[in-house]
Amino acid sequence: MSGIFGLIRLDGAPVSGVDLGNMAALLGRRGPDGTHVWKGRSAGLGHTLLATTPDSLFEVQPLEHAGSGCVITADVRLDNRDELLASLGEARRAATIGDAEIILLTYLKWGEACPEHLLGDFAFAIWDPRSRSLHCARDGFAMRPLYYFHAPGKLFAMASEAQAILVLEQVPHRLNEGRIADYLLGDLEAVGRNLTYFEDIWRLPPGHRLCLTADALRLEQYWKLEPGDEIRLPSDEAYAEAFLDVFTDAVECRLRSAGPVGSMLSGGMDSGSIVAVARQSMTRSSRGPLPTFSAIGPDPDSCVETRTIHAAAGVDGIDPHFVDHSMVGEWMPSLEESIHQLEEPGEGHMTLLRAVNLLARRKGVNTLLDGAAGDIVLGQGSHLTRLLRRGHWLEALCQARGLGRFWAPDQLVWTWMIQAARGAFMPPPIRALRRALTGRRRLERFVEKSMISPDLARRVNIYDRLTDLHGYGAYVPLTDNFALERSGKIDHRDLSVGRERYERVAAAVGVEPRDPFLDRRLVNFCVNLPGEQLLSDGWQKIILRRAMAGRMPEAVRYRSGKEHLGLTFTNALMQKNRDSIRSSIDESRILLDEYLDPSLVDRTLSVYYEGESEKEADDVFVLYCFGDWLGRHSHIL
Repeated sequence: MSGIFGLIRLDGAPVSGVDLGNMAALLGRRGPDGTHVWKGRSAGLGHTLLATTPDSLFEVQPLEHAGSGCVITADVRLDNRDELLASLGEARRAATIGDAEIILLTYLKWGEACPEHLLGDFAFAIWDPRSRSLHCARDGFAMRPLYYFHAPGKLFAMASEAQAILVLEQVPHRLNEGRIADYLLGDLEAVGRNLTYFEDIWRLPPGHRLCLTADALRLEQYWKLEPGDEIRLPSDEAYAEAFLDVFTDAVECRLRSAGPVGSMLSGGMDSGSIVAVARQSMTRSSRGPLPTFSAIGPDPDSCVETRTIHAAAGVDGIDPHFVDHSMVGEWMPSLEESIHQLEEPGEGHMTLLRAVNLLARRKGVNTLLDGAAGDIVLGQGSHLTRLLRRGHWLEALCQARGLGRFWAPDQLVWTWMIQAARGAFMPPPIRALRRALTGRRRLERFVEKSMISPDLARRVNIYDRLTDLHGYGAYVPLTDNFALERSGKIDHRDLSVGRERYERVAAAVGVEPRDPFLDRRLVNFCVNLPGEQLLSDGWQKIILRRAMAGRMPEAVRYRSGKEHLGLTFTNALMQKNRDSIRSSIDESRILLDEYLDPSLVDRTLSVYYEGESEKEADDVFVLYCFGDWLGRHSHIL
């Protein structure tokens, strides 16, 4: 995950080499394999390299086109290189041309429509001296970050991290209190796709492009997931085969690497399926075995997640590596350092993910596959509701009972049936009235469970923000177009928030994450699947399970339930570091009390340090990470 950055002086003044150097230094952790800067008179671009594709080993960025003078800096992995090279008449250069140059040539041919032709993960900026304009774009699923600052008529700055923009003296340092409130209420970053923790710095939303001239900044969406006609095939086997073809392409595209490529491996279907396909592909091409990286508990007998991870890792073609929470003490210096470098406080609790990425990096792997988006891309949505509306009551009950077997608690069966019946038969006006009557109280309870200061909640109009979040994508009218509803769920802000968190955690240790479930071709296929290919006899993601027959152990393919070890890892870290965490929180109390209710903070600390409640443990870690993050930005408070 390379770092990119740039400065444009809109007032025509010379761009500062010192400013560009400061931005490069901040982004050095993203690009440990080399830093380069291009500087014109009033424009400058830079790049810090993490070499993860074969072409990145010889392509030097920023890259200037001799004929036009256009310059590009890009954080990119293209999946349709051959198609683009054929369209550009450059197929003969396939072995010697880099992804950034391909994007630049695509811009020279199609102009602002350039990103519409790209398939893969990317964020880029192109300076065009002919029109004195800057063109930026970001992929549709938030796999590569891009932030910007704009002072009209004066300065424009962009970078892979907001902090790389904050190093500039010309950029005001003002914390965004609304964003802080979003965090304190429990991971509500999805309130806005363009917001950051700083008032004057913006996130370029996924699937958007930006065009900057001396007179204006224009932002527009160039790509949006659009549902098509429902896929109709003759049998379950035909669906599984068609899915496997697209899924295999998505995985194999992400195996293109400059060095060893690895994969996360949990005990579930998503990463397990990626590993199953990747190891077969690498075995065929004599590139194996595939390194896998897993977070486990110390006792397989008492942890189903650990047990199934061992089952998944015990097949041929895999070189497994494990980190368990009892080893957290050995990792303490690295974990502590990563917490003190958090881009945003929201990923502070992601100890498990941080440990897995650290393990991969220590084993020489800087490219890591994961299946984070599998639950959303293959979610069954309102399938039960549709069955009821069509009069298929018995089938709906069978599916609900199957879900109950998967999740274990029997009472969930009737909960699912009641919710499905409400969606199927309650008239929309009554449903809207019910939401209005119950929504306010639900939001009030949400606030009451947090430690947020009442003054802060009032200052940022917290109920308006929560209403916006809970209203976004919460209700999609039930129509015959199942794909329309599912595309709305996939396009929900939660997905991009989650992917951006994964990216920040990985980039902090010099690792590039790749998610085959967010291949546009695979998403387009999955969004148009009928409901019975997503849920059958209570088994979710049934098409994936069928496609993996003979490719993964049955103990993984038909494992019931889920068990997450994330909180276990965080608690282990806290136990190893109890005294210093308490001391750090005490030192930051004057900062924390600006945003939190002091009496609730005191109560939380007292309950945790006296009884070590699991709920309070999570809250204490929030205090620790948030206080540390505020301390690094205390000069702007």
